[in-house]
Amino acid sequence: MATKKPTIAIVGGGISGVVLAIALIRRDLNVQVYEQAHAFGEIGAGVAFSPNAVRAMRACSPDIYAAFEKVVTHNQWPSKKNVWFDFQDGYDKNSKVGEEKVLFSLTNDYGANSVHRAHFLDEMVKLVPEGVTHFKKHLDTIEQPTSGDGKVTLKFHDGTTAEADAVVGCDGIKARTRAWMLGGDDVPGAAPVYTHKYAYRGLIPMERAVEALGDDNAKNGKMHLGKDGHILTFPVDHGSVMNVVAFHTNHDEWPDAKHLTLPTKKEHVYEDFKDFGPTVQKIIELLEPNLDCWAIFDTGANPMPAYNKGRVCVLGDAGHATSPHHGAGAGICIEDAAVMADLLAESSVHRAGAKGFEAAFQAFSDARKERTQWLVQSSRRSGDLYEWRAEGVGSDAEKIHAECKERNEQIWNGQIDEMIAEAKSSLATILKA
Repeated sequence: MATKKPTIAIVGGGISGVVLAIALIRRDLNVQVYEQAHAFGEIGAGVAFSPNAVRAMRACSPDIYAAFEKVVTHNQWPSKKNVWFDFQDGYDKNSKVGEEKVLFSLTNDYGANSVHRAHFLDEMVKLVPEGVTHFKKHLDTIEQPTSGDGKVTLKFHDGTTAEADAVVGCDGIKARTRAWMLGGDDVPGAAPVYTHKYAYRGLIPMERAVEALGDDNAKNGKMHLGKDGHILTFPVDHGSVMNVVAFHTNHDEWPDAKHLTLPTKKEHVYEDFKDFGPTVQKIIELLEPNLDCWAIFDTGANPMPAYNKGRVCVLGDAGHATSPHHGAGAGICIEDAAVMADLLAESSVHRAGAKGFEAAFQAFSDARKERTQWLVQSSRRSGDLYEWRAEGVGSDAEKIHAECKERNEQIWNGQIDEMIAEAKSSLATILKA
């Protein structure tokens, strides 16, 4: 008799949830996605994918990589093809606009791979069959069966319920699944913590950016370093737009923990970057008068002790939300999805029933915890390196270069095939125990 295919419930329909859904469907599993919004959607603008992430996309599904290729934007100069960012002295008041000193550059095999979050998600959504996704499903709680192979029950705010053989939380930085796993909203780690950095975001038409900053500064990835702040710019939308993210460190508490984004005015950007040089001032001048300010929260203060609890598991930001200073958070989510998909596709998991899913989730947690939690801490450190705040380094460009290179290459050199093999080996050991 053929074994009935198990059903995997995915909580959250952002990039990580959709990537996992596509990867599981490709592996012939039943998948149901529960998203609290009324439709698919991503907030934010540009997001980067480094070499490890591109390899993980291919491992999840060639269709995901094809979707990425449709929307990806690289540095616009062929000579900058392999450059991730040029790191420039944004603090030099004596340099002319567009002529900042390049302190160093970081390069890899893929260079900068930027996509607009919403555009990437739009392409991937086309790969999700009808009937898989359920919208307006705000998760309240989860109930696991006390014994046997009964179903896991999801309870939603609208009074409805759903059942599945296993549940994967992909519900992002404010994950309900994480809070449930840890024991409640007030438990340390259930809510993300403010890193005392925030960011202003803006999009500038490329023609305006080139006219004001010069061709190189507008069309290729740049990181403008300085004291207590840094600005990164890079092309998106196939080079038609320059994306701007201006980070600043502030010791005050964020005024509204329920809203990580607040409206602000350009005058505040000028105030935060008043000591920076002419190129940074020109970038600010190009921004719109009204902007959004994004608080940078992460899970670094209280890392999860494990990503699994019975037949429930979290991946991506739900388990290890990171600040964006490595440009690697979304890519690490895709690594997670690739590992998770291959574990859940193992026939040994299905044969073992409830214990099989528990073993798969334990293997996932064991395999992913060290790398993902290192990333959260390393991203914090990198943000301070860019802002001349890192202990023992300060504004020493050689030391910043050396440490940034080492940290980024630890991410970029990650081989997804090895990660999957490690997780499968762990799974086999757990199932034999």
